[in-house]
Amino acid sequence: MTSQVFYRKWRPQNLSEVVGQEHVTQTLRHAVANGRVAHAYLFCGPRGTGKTSTGRILAKAINCLNPEEGEPCNSCALCKAINEGSAPDIIEIDAASNRGIEDIRKLRERVNYSPNLARYKVYIIDEAHMITPDAANAFLKTLEEPPPHAKFILATTEPHKVLATILSRCQRFDFHRLPQSAVISKLNLVCENEGIDIVPEALRLIAKVTTGSLRDAENLLEQLATYYGHKIELHQVQEMLGVSGDLRIRELARHIVNKDITAGLKTINSVSGDGLDLRQFNRELVDYLRDLLLVRSGSEEVVDVTSDDLIEIKELAAGASLDYLLAAVKRFGEIDLRLDNYSPLLLELALVDSILSAGDRQLVQPKQSESREPAAVASRPAKSTKPAPKAKAPEPTESTETEAVPSKAEETPETTPSPEIDQLRSRWREFINAMRGEGSKGNLDAVLRSACEPLAIEDNTLVLGFYHEFHKAYIENPKYKHLVEKKLREIFGQPYQIRCVLTPRSEKTKVKTEIPLVKAAKESYGAKVVGRKPRTEEE
Repeated sequence: MTSQVFYRKWRPQNLSEVVGQEHVTQTLRHAVANGRVAHAYLFCGPRGTGKTSTGRILAKAINCLNPEEGEPCNSCALCKAINEGSAPDIIEIDAASNRGIEDIRKLRERVNYSPNLARYKVYIIDEAHMITPDAANAFLKTLEEPPPHAKFILATTEPHKVLATILSRCQRFDFHRLPQSAVISKLNLVCENEGIDIVPEALRLIAKVTTGSLRDAENLLEQLATYYGHKIELHQVQEMLGVSGDLRIRELARHIVNKDITAGLKTINSVSGDGLDLRQFNRELVDYLRDLLLVRSGSEEVVDVTSDDLIEIKELAAGASLDYLLAAVKRFGEIDLRLDNYSPLLLELALVDSILSAGDRQLVQPKQSESREPAAVASRPAKSTKPAPKAKAPEPTESTETEAVPSKAEETPETTPSPEIDQLRSRWREFINAMRGEGSKGNLDAVLRSACEPLAIEDNTLVLGFYHEFHKAYIENPKYKHLVEKKLREIFGQPYQIRCVLTPRSEKTKVKTEIPLVKAAKESYGAKVVGRKPRTEEE
């Protein structure tokens, strides 16, 4: 006996067995039971959600010799023939390969012939949106007024591409993506009958990655059983899918929320040191940060996790603002690890950039006085202690500028204009592009592109100003410093040495952050800034 793949072997045989589409199957069952079956149906929805299977069951139900409450009996001669695919009156057409006007003309000719054995001829047309406009127009008359012995079931994943005149002549049913619980339930049934021993976490992962397509889930389960045998562990599913499932995803997300750069960098390098696929790790991290964002925005019902995981996500999301989580999702979502998915640099930069940006936004809060009263003094009765003078808060301005403050030992050099530094600056982008692929991790250009700027040239020494200590220390590493100096010599023809200092951002690169009070006034009352109060030395 020829073996069948799981999705065909476990295809539903009754409308009640169709998973997750009760709004469709109940309506069809009532229509069959009451003898009110339409002449044309359009089944729309994502792949693997049961459209074609439902079409076959409907064809059986209306032709069954012994129907039971709108369901086929699956035991009469016609039901068996349809189940075996040998019924001549059930015609399945792939519109992707039979889409032209000649194909439709042949169909129109055959429609007029009476059924051989069944009560109705049923035409199941898959991928109906692929029919050409000319062929669709030729099909309209037949679809609108078919002979009484003919029924049409059109299935499509893209109903917006179906001709509007076709849509208007069909009863439309929209099939939904299956919830994970429905997919897991069906997979459990398959495993029980196939003798497959699989842990619940592995089934849940299969249901998650197949995004509501039962056919994809059944195919993946069969692939796992073929490769690993009939005992399947979670790590085997993760290995086949390339999913890390690493607990350090949650650990890193916690460090991001807590704005802990040191701990976050340690986690990233731990993951990299273990040889994990950083591209997949980052995908899962972005998914987890998205869950935090959804919960923080009050949309927890959208997050498809266990109740225990949801409690943990709620607790973590409460520790971060919606703006901060949004920025983190965007920053990590923009990472492109296709060229080197084993270098942690881009993850490190995303972590530092996300946290430092959040810190910059906090700098707009009024600074408190350097000298505070001790708590014991502050708690004395008002009559025995004169209130301490309030520290003068800075006047709110439209924006604040975030800069690195150079130490005394590394003061920013005087940037006296000179033809040599001007020429180097004019070709700086060319130099950055030439650094692409350099270094053991191949990402030196990413560090230099937005983390520094050339400030001055002092006796064949190029002074590079960095905005953050992290990037400065990275380039000061002798092996990277040597590569930068080597590329400078190649591009500019000069044996430049480099000296790294901390510097405020130039006017072109300063990050401006709007004061929340000013932003709120703009949005709520239509206010606009007409001027700024000059800062005094005290401010």
